[in-house]
Parts: sequence; structure tokens; C-alpha cells
Amino acid sequence: MIESLRQDFKQLYGNDNTRVFFAPGRINLIGEHTDYNGGHVFPCAISFGTYAVARKREDDRIRLYSKNFKNLGMVEFTINNLSFIKAHDWANYPKGVLSVFKQNGYNIDSGFDVLFYGNIPNGAGLSSSASIELVTSVMLNELFELNVEMISMVKMSQKAENEFIGVNCGVMDQFAIGMGKEGYAILLDCSTLAYRYSKIDLKDASLVIANTNKRRGLADSKYNERRNECERALSQLQQKLDIKSLGELTEETFEANKHFITDETDRKRAKHAVYENQRTLKAVDALEKGDIELFGKLMDASHISLRDDYEVTGKELDTLVELAWKQKGTIGARMTGAGFGGCTVSIVKNDYIDAFIENVGRQYAQKVGYEASFYVASIGDGAKEIQQ
Repeated sequence: MIESLRQDFKQLYGNDNTRVFFAPGRINLIGEHTDYNGGHVFPCAISFGTYAVARKREDDRIRLYSKNFKNLGMVEFTINNLSFIKAHDWANYPKGVLSVFKQNGYNIDSGFDVLFYGNIPNGAGLSSSASIELVTSVMLNELFELNVEMISMVKMSQKAENEFIGVNCGVMDQFAIGMGKEGYAILLDCSTLAYRYSKIDLKDASLVIANTNKRRGLADSKYNERRNECERALSQLQQKLDIKSLGELTEETFEANKHFITDETDRKRAKHAVYENQRTLKAVDALEKGDIELFGKLMDASHISLRDDYEVTGKELDTLVELAWKQKGTIGARMTGAGFGGCTVSIVKNDYIDAFIENVGRQYAQKVGYEASFYVASIGDGAKEIQQ
């Protein structure tokens, strides 16, 4: 794969004196829509992601090309002209990261050529955008010898998405992709960025990702709307409680004070944020004690809450999860990512994976009218340069 990408680079740009970088996608095992509510998440990096083959130039020109968006051709601009241009489409992500690096005073003193290629299904909710941001961050850090710590790159990548792209995302995607570790998921407190690695030992089971193949545009979905609903609920609770985020509440405290949230919809959104955060802590505890069955039950409960209280699932995700629940060998299943399309994640006993994929796939196509895609996920490392 890497050798063929180098050859593609040479055909595109000439000289192949290149370096190669990689950033994974991520899957969140539990803890959805909790990150911007000051709660906990439990993501891991997965083995597919985004490659960047790059080399520095002598002048100030930047040329970007993606094998995933060949129809858009090469995107060109200069190092001192980093404005958001709608026609530049995907290239606004690396451009945004470069802009934030420069705002933070990092000395990027020449242009560069990059060939990007991602094998994350686009729009699947496995964080292809954060993957592009982190692979760009690592590339800039190494090419220009900036000595930036990974946590700083994570924060700058998030800032690029928030301020340059205009998606008000939490920090989970960038954190999981930057800080991922093979064989481990990360329990992350999104309010403090305190984290710990937790070994994923599923014994005789594996993670199966199912892609609805319904495209999900995050910036124009209801993501920012949900965030506003939670902020309204929080501000009403803050009139009675000394809290900075919904993630600080236990279920009991929420139940005792939920009547202060006057809008019923806002109350449901806040309930999900509080209960999902507590569910995540219970799930990690169960996993660390080897209780995979309880972890699976908490995944199921997470999906029900995302469906009923947060209302971010939709027909495709619900169909995939409900079919998964009916299969022999399924320990737990839920939607993962922002919702409104994208993917589900299931824990399935290895002996039943083939039957699971066949049955769920067939019945999903019958109900929805088009096919889902399935991947057995392995948990990989975070963003890095690939040493030749």
C-alpha cells in the first residue's frame, strides 16, 4: 500500500523524496454525545485511517491532492493565504490545521506537496475528518521539526474543526486518534482531559462495525442543535446547582432537580447526557473486571437512550442495531458516532461473526433497500510517521 502511494505521489508531483504519515479512524465503544457535556467517553483507534505522503517545497506554495476526491483535482494555495474556501471542500481540513499551527506561532517557513488517501468509509461516523486533521498535524510537526506534544496537536486539530470548519465538536475524536494505543481503549474525562488506557480483552468475541451506508453530513446535521439544547438545560440547572457541566451530575441528583428544566425536549437531552456518562463509567468498570456481558447490556442501554432521549438514531441505525440484538452470539450493540446515519458497533462471539454479518446484512437490505458494509475491527495505534 505505502509503496503504491509513493508511486502515485511521484506521478503527481515528480520527485519521490517523501515521508509517509498515518492517522487512524476511531470507534467509540460507549459514551456518546457526552464529550461536549463534560462527561466521559471510551473510544479506541482502529486499524484503518488516513495516509499522507508529503515533502517540503522550496517556495511558499502548498499543493494537496486526495485519491478519495479525484474529481476535485489538485487544490493549491500559498502559505500566507489560508482562508476557508467552500470549493476547496475536503482540503479545508488540512488548511484549517495549518492555519491554527501558524496562529500558535509555529514556524512553517515553506510550502509542501501532499498526497492523501483514506480507507475510512467517508461519512461513516468513524471520524475521517479528525483523521485528516491529525495526520496533517503529525506531518507538520515532523516536516518542520516543531517538537509539539501530541496533546497540543489534539487540541489544535479540534480548534481547526471548531473555528475553521465550523463544527462545534468535542475533543473525543481528535484525542482518540492522536493518543490511541494498540489493544487499548481510552477512558477520557472530556472536562479535564484526564485519561487512562484500559485493555480491551473481549475473550472469544470481536468488535464488528456495520456501516449503514447512509451519508451523514455532520456540520449540517442536528449536531449543533443538540448541543444548544443541552446548554439551555445546563443553564437552568445552574440556577439551582453549582455545576459547570452536565457530566458532573449523578442520576440521583439529576432526577431530584430535572423539574428546573422547563422544556421537555431539553430535559430529555440532559437526561441522556447524565445517564450516558454514568453508563460509561459502569461499562469500563465492568470491562476491567472481565464482565463482558454487563458491558454489552450497557451498550444496548446506550443505544436506547440515543434513540429515545437524544433522538439521533434514525431508521437505518435502529434497523442495524435491532437486527444485531436478535442474532445468536451478540453480546451488545449500539450506534456509534454522532448519529443520523454512520455506523453501529457490536460485540459478537467469534464463532457467530459470519452468520451475524450474513443475517444482519440480508435483513437490513430487505428493510432499508440498500446494503450495509461490515468490518471486523482491530484496535491500533494513534497518529504517527510510518518509518520506512
